[in-house]
Amino acid sequence: MNALFPLGWAHYLGGGLLIGLGVAWLFLSTGRIGGMSTVFTSTWSYLSRAPYFHLPRFTESRQWRLVYAAGLVLGAFLWWRWLGPAAPLRSGLPWWQLLLGGVLVGYGARLGNGCTSGHGICGLGSLQLPSLVAVLTFMATGFATANLVLAWRGA
Repeated sequence: MNALFPLGWAHYLGGGLLIGLGVAWLFLSTGRIGGMSTVFTSTWSYLSRAPYFHLPRFTESRQWRLVYAAGLVLGAFLWWRWLGPAAPLRSGLPWWQLLLGGVLVGYGARLGNGCTSGHGICGLGSLQLPSLVAVLTFMATGFATANLVLAWRGA
């Protein structure tokens, strides 16, 4: 069990509960869905002149989405300062693997019309069938990729 949860399981349970409560509160209090890929896309409307990023659904919502994203970053920082390990956690992966993973995840989120937070938390929470299909696809792809990488490394 310690190999799966080196910092203990309470952090994961607490984090999941807080994310679920936060997304539910956002929806109940404002009617807004808190998926992160739309936060990322709406932020590009500040930087890109591409017409896609200037659709009203992105430009009209980018202010609250930036505040939402800042709250997630602040929450992670506060956890690390008060409850986390003394030193920042490191992945041990080379930068190019992190970059490649980010590009692939970004492409997948665009292709799937949402990310794991949008489909997995918000979509499943509102019983959306397309979100169930997306989450099952994310999970199957993740399991297959992890097993391929382990086989490739000879572990």
